[in-house]
Amino acid sequence: MERLKSALDHALACHPDADRLILLGDLTHSGKVLEFERLKSLTDQCPIPVTFTLGNHDNRDHFRNVFANVEPDENGHIQSVIDIGDYRMVVLDTLDGPPFRNYHHSGKYCAARQSWLDQQIATAEGRKILIFMHHPPMDVGFPGMDAIKLADGNAFLKRYAHKATHLFCGHIHRTISGTTNGLGFTIFKSPVHQMPMELSGTESSYSVPEPGAYGVILLTENSIIAHTEDFDLANDVIEPRDDAHPE
Repeated sequence: MERLKSALDHALACHPDADRLILLGDLTHSGKVLEFERLKSLTDQCPIPVTFTLGNHDNRDHFRNVFANVEPDENGHIQSVIDIGDYRMVVLDTLDGPPFRNYHHSGKYCAARQSWLDQQIATAEGRKILIFMHHPPMDVGFPGMDAIKLADGNAFLKRYAHKATHLFCGHIHRTISGTTNGLGFTIFKSPVHQMPMELSGTESSYSVPEPGAYGVILLTENSIIAHTEDFDLANDVIEPRDDAHPE
């Protein structure tokens, strides 16, 4: 939680004008009530609205008990919609199953959740759809992580790739970008440990102590721009260079 606090402190100092903070999961390590309580005490102090996304290390019931102010959808999933300008940001719940260690680490997007997403897209009134979810629906080249991506990811992409403008994911702990089925995607690093560049290993628990990071998304009328900030390496105050604008 200390690393998350450092990330949040840095982001608030450098980007106080942000419209929204979206946590892409995992929100906790073990899904324990105490972990969610610590998270709530941290995010309750945030002056920017916070939206939560559940990951495979979380527990939906424990989250709902602690974050009673977060309204679930009609089926109890932690999903939400944020409209900003010409964009509709749809935040999905891809957690599969009950408490941590008693379910699949891969993600799930069931018929009830699909129905909810269909409705949010249908009522977008021409806004561009940005989808935020913990589990990527496509392979990213790490065999161990590809084995625990979103289950039936190909079906998800077939259903939604042509309806969305961009896809943002977590889960991998590495900065990755590209296109899949014609849909652009961005995966951000983690505020804690990162995934090494291991393209042949079959484990999903590889980890290296690289600097923590968070993403910054800039939305304009014609562009979606995604930056990543290694806050452990960054200076809190950025001073202009003397030679930045030579005479």
